[in-house]
Amino acid sequence: MKHLIQPRVQAIQLSGIRQFFNLVADRPGLVSLTIGQPDFPTPDHVKAAAQEAIAADFTTYTANAGLLELRQAACQFVADKYGLRYTPDEVIATVGASQALDITFRTILEEGTEVLLPAPVYPGYEPLIRLCGAKPVYIDTRPNGFRLSAELIAPYLTEKTRCLVLPYPSNPTGTALSAEELENIASLLKGRPIWIVSDEIYSELVYHGRHHSIAEWLPEQTIVINGLSKSHSMTGWRIGFVFAPAFAVEQMVKVHQYSVSCTSSISQKAAVEALTAGKHDAEAMRAAYAERLEYAYHRLTAMGLPVEKPDGAFYLFPSIAAFGMSSFDFALDVVENAGVALVPGSAFSEYGEGHVRLSYAYSLDVLKEGLDRLERYIQTKRRRP
Repeated sequence: MKHLIQPRVQAIQLSGIRQFFNLVADRPGLVSLTIGQPDFPTPDHVKAAAQEAIAADFTTYTANAGLLELRQAACQFVADKYGLRYTPDEVIATVGASQALDITFRTILEEGTEVLLPAPVYPGYEPLIRLCGAKPVYIDTRPNGFRLSAELIAPYLTEKTRCLVLPYPSNPTGTALSAEELENIASLLKGRPIWIVSDEIYSELVYHGRHHSIAEWLPEQTIVINGLSKSHSMTGWRIGFVFAPAFAVEQMVKVHQYSVSCTSSISQKAAVEALTAGKHDAEAMRAAYAERLEYAYHRLTAMGLPVEKPDGAFYLFPSIAAFGMSSFDFALDVVENAGVALVPGSAFSEYGEGHVRLSYAYSLDVLKEGLDRLERYIQTKRRRP
């Protein structure tokens, strides 16, 4: 019966991040710096809102697009934080940002269309694109310090281009784009039959200034993806959002309806609390991440590992090219000989090769132990003839 499995599904693979995590997860004494999972608990007042919803038996289906009060709160949140103007009929509450991406791609992509991706890039986009029969086209951002620009995009635009993905702040590099860089990209794409899918799940984790969205300049062509996983440490609550022009949302909600009906009613009530009373909950977490970033960045540079200093998110992407090993072999060797786990850069497309990703969404104590082990490993490697 195996031959009856859809070929596109057979062709995709599990995320390289998860593959490596699963490979080494059971090793005793391992310090893992792999997963982008905030180590903070969900804020108490958000958990209390969920408990109140359960006690009130708020356990039925909601509107497909989500509770009106949640969509109103989401609109107000992005207006206050980023100056974006949306109405509730331009928002869908989704089962995390991942499902938001899925319904977006299934709504806008067709067989043979192309999607531009700035590489290295989060591995979750390509499988969704291929399942739609579309083609991912990678733009190498390494020569520009991992920063996408209008100049890098222009040569890749063809009559098949349907979409550009803007995943900033970036996983795995932590890069964020400035207002000027985004405005230049908007000027390049304005009026073209091309959607911009702006994945802004790390928007609350920008360390200098505020987050900017390309929807500030080009709302009519932009689909914004966001959610509460990173900003409010609510990964397991599975709350994401799509913000888009009403005519696009009208079509997306049909795909959403037939895949999940609606997101969890309890999670939606918690999300209302997070977006209103918890509007500034991310600030304390962001301050802690900033401290961890400074610590980990200086440790890596002192080890002689070249690394671009991130603008946001909670990842560092140092180069390990000097060791003459593939990123997978390097990461596995570090596990076996140092007891610390990093993610091979190859998980983020071929353009991530020669790097590893380190997540600093861990306590300073865990980071110190992991980096101490990594430093001893590097010193040993460099002493060998």
